[in-house]
Amino acid sequence: MITFFVAIIILVAGYFTYGKLVENIFGSRQERTTPAYTLADGVDYVPMNTKRNAMIQLLNIAGVGPIFGPIMGALYGPVAFLWIVLGAIFAGGVHDYLTGMISIRNRGAHLPELAGKFLGKTMKHAVNAFSILLLVLVGTVFVSAPASLLDGLTPEVITLGTIVAIIFLYYIVATILPIDKIIGRLYPIFGLLLLISAVGIGGALIVKGAPIPELTLENLHPDGLAIFPLLFLTISCGALSGFHATQSPIISRTTQNEKQGRKIFYGMMITEAIIAMIWAAAAMSLFDANELNTILKESGPAAVVSELSIMSLGAFGGTLAILGVIVLPITSGDTAFRSARMIIADYVRVGQKKFSSRLWIALPMFVISVGLTQIDFNILWRYFSWANQSTAMIALWVGAMYLGLQRKNHWIATIPALFITMVTFTYILHAPIGFHLSKPISYAGAALITIAAMFAFINGLKKRLNKGEPIKVDDELGEAS
Repeated sequence: MITFFVAIIILVAGYFTYGKLVENIFGSRQERTTPAYTLADGVDYVPMNTKRNAMIQLLNIAGVGPIFGPIMGALYGPVAFLWIVLGAIFAGGVHDYLTGMISIRNRGAHLPELAGKFLGKTMKHAVNAFSILLLVLVGTVFVSAPASLLDGLTPEVITLGTIVAIIFLYYIVATILPIDKIIGRLYPIFGLLLLISAVGIGGALIVKGAPIPELTLENLHPDGLAIFPLLFLTISCGALSGFHATQSPIISRTTQNEKQGRKIFYGMMITEAIIAMIWAAAAMSLFDANELNTILKESGPAAVVSELSIMSLGAFGGTLAILGVIVLPITSGDTAFRSARMIIADYVRVGQKKFSSRLWIALPMFVISVGLTQIDFNILWRYFSWANQSTAMIALWVGAMYLGLQRKNHWIATIPALFITMVTFTYILHAPIGFHLSKPISYAGAALITIAAMFAFINGLKKRLNKGEPIKVDDELGEAS
């Protein structure tokens, strides 16, 4: 259990040390007026306080990813702890903070618009399509997962189809109504369930003296699956997740002050990592690898969550823990569709004050999502994992270019960008859902692409800096009056 305690301590320390360093490098300014005020529209641009924003951000980013991912990642053994800790501090926290703060500096812009501004206009169109695909996949995954968990708690007369329909209905309402009407009011209640779930499972592990394994770099996966690149895609939320880049701009439009950014963006990433640590530790301590592998193959991660909760907290406490887990995907699914609606609206330049404008953009997404629920969950998860980390790669390159153009230390974003570029391309070149090439060719191809990306970044940065013209990285609208 020493590894577990040390990991939690390092994560908390990372927020106060490396998080502060990232904030200083970025240069947050308290006197700048944020888009929540300059673009206030009563729908998406609505000033909200730090506690409210932080809780919404946590619930937005913490879907089933920091639970299902770590449970599946637990098959690799305690090496998973290492990725959660280092990934969250040096990659995930940086990713979330930069995407949130750069968005604040650019009128609450979403990733496609930021990619277009900092990586080129062609990237804007590509990232726009990619982001919408990711968000619809996320929304679909986050319908299927909570529906499966609720199906095990409700009477037989309430069918799985009925539960799916209810969740979709909630998503439609939360996507279309102003952010402070549904999301802003319900999330504090949902947050309480989340805390009960995480604290309950973590406390049970400590009180019962669960045999949480100590750190080893050995690959313990029963099927012998390679740590690289699979572990880094299996555990995304909780370490580094591109989905967060689609969520942070929602809160960038409600943040009152730039100085609140470290707590809202970097801090909630660290909180998510602690949740991931708890579930990974629980899976490793309460099941042996073969038993866990069997349950995952036969019944999926939702079944593991149910068993872990009941085993740790009993029938009543376990049910509360399961409800907390159900809350996570639902509170990410609704904002996934909301983000998609906002991205499409920005792209086609349609104002969102009118209810009808929000409705005609949102409804087609839900029609597509309903169709995707018919696809096997495991297939959806594989595509989601790859799309998720590919989005993280793009967001980190945006952050690196932003800092580079300001002649600031871009390496805090460039190094994790290089790493996740290698991970995502190795996976898609080798995976059956991708090009299905041999391992040596996949590694070599990914390495060449990563090197090319590095040269393209350095060359592009030098060209823009050598033009001798003022480079506008922040929109003037955000300046203090």
